[in-house]
Amino acid sequence: MQELLQDINLLYLVILFFAGIISFTISTVSGGGGALILVPLVNFMLGTIKTAPIINLGTFIGRPARLILFWKYINWSVFLYYVPAAMAGAWVAGWFFTKAESSWLQILVGIFLISTVFQYRFGKKERSFPVKLWFFIPLGFIVSILGTIVGGLGPVLNPFYLNLGLDKEELIATKTVNSFFLGISQIGSYAFFGLLHNELWIYGIALGLGTIIGNIIGKKFLSKMKNSNFRKLLIFFMVLSGILMIYNQLK
Repeated sequence: MQELLQDINLLYLVILFFAGIISFTISTVSGGGGALILVPLVNFMLGTIKTAPIINLGTFIGRPARLILFWKYINWSVFLYYVPAAMAGAWVAGWFFTKAESSWLQILVGIFLISTVFQYRFGKKERSFPVKLWFFIPLGFIVSILGTIVGGLGPVLNPFYLNLGLDKEELIATKTVNSFFLGISQIGSYAFFGLLHNELWIYGIALGLGTIIGNIIGKKFLSKMKNSNFRKLLIFFMVLSGILMIYNQLK
């Protein structure tokens, strides 16, 4: 225990806690992107190999609070299509974690996210392409693999939720329950393959406590927001997430 405490940087704990509050207040209001906002910060402080386990543990800890806040808005049909494939993808990703090269995929995803500003005509258009429920089976598998390796790809699903007709509370609630069950597989795969160890648990818990507070604050702002403003903010953060993803790979 003493050796573990020696490995912990108290300043990092404080930074992760407040970063969790800020990023997940924004994430709740804008429909996602909190994890991607955290990726550059955690990369800088602790290194690339530790980023995904810490962020996914932290966001997993914060999800029960968001589930309680948004439970009545969940679209269970999407859940049934998405979650089984996503949980399988997380275990595949855990196995490939140290070998996978996903930089070029992150660039492609970043370009897709940036394109949403044109797809939705700067928020004036409600839908940009048709989406059917079965789309969430391959989406769950692919996005969970990349998210388990990278540490967060939530915004890439937002256009599909929007084009299915989900908006505001329903989008956030459905996305949260999907992410919660995906998180069970992610944390399980990290632990099983030895990727979550020692100080990473402590850093992840500090981040998670911050995300809980951020979810509560964000819910208060969201309840006062119009659907049209939510859609515009969602598109803004999808574009911002896309830019961050490309920047992180090209710098």
